[in-house]
Amino acid sequence: MRLIRNIYIFCSIVMTVEGEAPELPEERELMTNCSNMSLRKVPADLTPATTTLDLSYNLLFQLQSSDFHSVSKLKVLILHHNRIQQLNLKTFEFNKELRYLDLSNNRLKSVTWYLLAGLRYLDLSFNDFDTMPICEEAGNMSHLEILGLSGAKIQKSDFQKIAHLHLNTVFLGFRTLSHYEEGSLPILNTTKLHIVLPMDTNFWVLLRDGIKTSKILEITNIDGKSQFVSYEMQRNISLENAKTSVLLLNKVDLLWDDLFHILQFVWHTSVEHFQIQNVTFGGKAYLDHNSFDYSNTVMRTIKLEHVHFRVFYIQQDNIYLLLTKMDIENMTISNAQMPHMLFPNYPTKFQYLNFANNILTDELFKRTIQLPHLKTLLLNSNKLETLSLVSCFANNTPLEHLDLSQNLLQHKNDENCSWPETVVNMNLSYNKLSDSVFRCLPKGIQILDLNNNQIQTVPKETIHLMALRELNIAFNFLTDLPGCSHFSRLSILNVEMNLILSPSLDFVQSCQEVKTLNAGRNPFRCTCELKNFIQLETYSEVMMVGWSDSYTCEYPLNLRGTRLKDVHLPELSCNTALLIVTIVVIMLVLGLAVAFCCLHFDLPWYFRMLGQCTQTWHRVRKTTQEQLKRNVRFHAFISYSEHDSLWVKNELIPNLEKEDGSILICLYERYFDPGKSISENIVSFIEKSYKSIFVLSPNFVQNEWCHYEFYFAYHNLFHENSDHIILILLEPIPFYCIPTRCHKLKTLLEKKAYLEWPKDRRKCGLFWANLRVAINVNISATREMYELQTFTELNEESRGSTVSLMRTDCL
Repeated sequence: MRLIRNIYIFCSIVMTVEGEAPELPEERELMTNCSNMSLRKVPADLTPATTTLDLSYNLLFQLQSSDFHSVSKLKVLILHHNRIQQLNLKTFEFNKELRYLDLSNNRLKSVTWYLLAGLRYLDLSFNDFDTMPICEEAGNMSHLEILGLSGAKIQKSDFQKIAHLHLNTVFLGFRTLSHYEEGSLPILNTTKLHIVLPMDTNFWVLLRDGIKTSKILEITNIDGKSQFVSYEMQRNISLENAKTSVLLLNKVDLLWDDLFHILQFVWHTSVEHFQIQNVTFGGKAYLDHNSFDYSNTVMRTIKLEHVHFRVFYIQQDNIYLLLTKMDIENMTISNAQMPHMLFPNYPTKFQYLNFANNILTDELFKRTIQLPHLKTLLLNSNKLETLSLVSCFANNTPLEHLDLSQNLLQHKNDENCSWPETVVNMNLSYNKLSDSVFRCLPKGIQILDLNNNQIQTVPKETIHLMALRELNIAFNFLTDLPGCSHFSRLSILNVEMNLILSPSLDFVQSCQEVKTLNAGRNPFRCTCELKNFIQLETYSEVMMVGWSDSYTCEYPLNLRGTRLKDVHLPELSCNTALLIVTIVVIMLVLGLAVAFCCLHFDLPWYFRMLGQCTQTWHRVRKTTQEQLKRNVRFHAFISYSEHDSLWVKNELIPNLEKEDGSILICLYERYFDPGKSISENIVSFIEKSYKSIFVLSPNFVQNEWCHYEFYFAYHNLFHENSDHIILILLEPIPFYCIPTRCHKLKTLLEKKAYLEWPKDRRKCGLFWANLRVAINVNISATREMYELQTFTELNEESRGSTVSLMRTDCL
């Protein structure tokens, strides 16, 4: 029955209807599961849309004609393991779509047939029929493919009624079998015949007839009660009468000699593939390989699986030789607890040998074994220890596929390995192999599985495996991805669950042919070293198996559990060359910007001014306004250029300073303090003066010290008001001559906030009157005047030619 998309309803309890698949609306199915509910009758409230109904493992003892009227769309009906005693197939006359009907393992004793034209599967096995429940109506079910039957007696006449049906499988499940009419089974027309015998049944005649019935024959439950025929009787069954090519005996419990007879009988039939599984044998043996007739056979494959030995009196070597001397193409002896295996001392035809799940040791390879046709050897789940021994054995064969997984294999560097060039597929997983295994590998290997070993690195001295396409090194102790310098054709790599922190750049550069990579579940350290690896998934054609859930950060701790695709690693911080270039470029740009500012805006001059202002500001913070006022000694401080000194001395000073001393002027050369620097003297003069007079001319704007005096006076911190500056325009100044750093001066000139020296001498009186009004301040306190006169006398005595030398550029 084809697989369909089921929608489950748990009978009378839960109803779940899933959405339909729009692309397959015709495959929408509804299943009602009422199994194992101790039901004694079929529920009356079944959903009409039900297509599959499971009523197995209940207590039903009869079926009513009305039980299934409501489920007209029913396709599958499961009724096995109930207590039904009688069956009338007319019960399902309204279920026109019924395809599958399972009534096995009930108590049926009779069946009333009714034509169910669409039925394909009908199972009546393991019931209490006295004879086979077959009648003429059964022969009309032309669509029937699988038929299960049972009965205590089997007669030819029973099967003749369905002999014309072309069945896929006939299943005969007996609770008891008291009589079998020889020749009954070959009447059936079926591809596969499966017979399940009751215990203590002589199966011999069923085996002989079964071989003449179907292509595939399976018999289950064979024990030692059978009566075996002699070798002469066996020869009477000719190959012309046999059909079976595949024979399976399951759950076999025999003496060794009985098993010997089965092997000998089957050997001369049409059977090509003979499998015995779940077999137990023992007892005293009288027959061995010397009694076996190996002639006249078409046998190609023998499989012995899940073999259990009871105590018996025969050397096991005789059993091994009996099997290996059969000289067939394929042999399997697995799960047999076999400690050893012997081969004849002549070449054999074996192409496929499977000795998996035994206890074979290195002793297997210490004798000469001639297997010139062997292509596949499976030795997984044994106790082999030395890989070099296996290689020496394999070197005498054309071996292609070798499975040595789940052993105890190791390899030492001083051991020589010699593999045939034909080996293309090798499984060495779940062993104790270390890095040295890469020195003991076939050169022509294409698929190599080394998962679950003790490999820490792929050594540089590795043999060049130029044909290797698939490599599995998962669940080892690798700390880095292996480079592909020795595996130039590698396309599939699995390094899952290792100890890889930061895959090196060598992998990205050398493994250009890798198309599939599984590196998940490693303890990645999410730093710049991982950036190239993260970009593999985005910027390369490599398919990352498990991406992105299996790729998470382990270190640093603040990123633990973060998926690699969510980690942001800036290019600038990860690319050292780019970082250096960026820093150099930024420094160059900043250097150029500073140089430009220094040249264009005279930036050093502003810094000097800022430093001096800062010092003055700190000093002012510590001085109260009353102290600042007490420090004032002069009405005005005059700043001028040296080229304008004649006008200052001949015109300005005489007109401001009168004999009554009403206006005191501070000149640089008069009160210079040799113990202070020029800038400190300038600050002191401005601090001790109420006003600052600046004699402006083209010479003034070209003088460095004049700029300094104006800048500091303009930002004077010693005055609360902004009217402490007096500008005298001695000569017109073109604006283009004013430096950019003197933009404040330019602004004042644009506002015409200055006194202009008149060219007409008649207007000079008004000029002097306005100037006196601008600087008129009362500082007539007796104590202050006394201190000022004392200060003046002392400085006049100490003043010398030094003053003019120190400030010649400004005076």
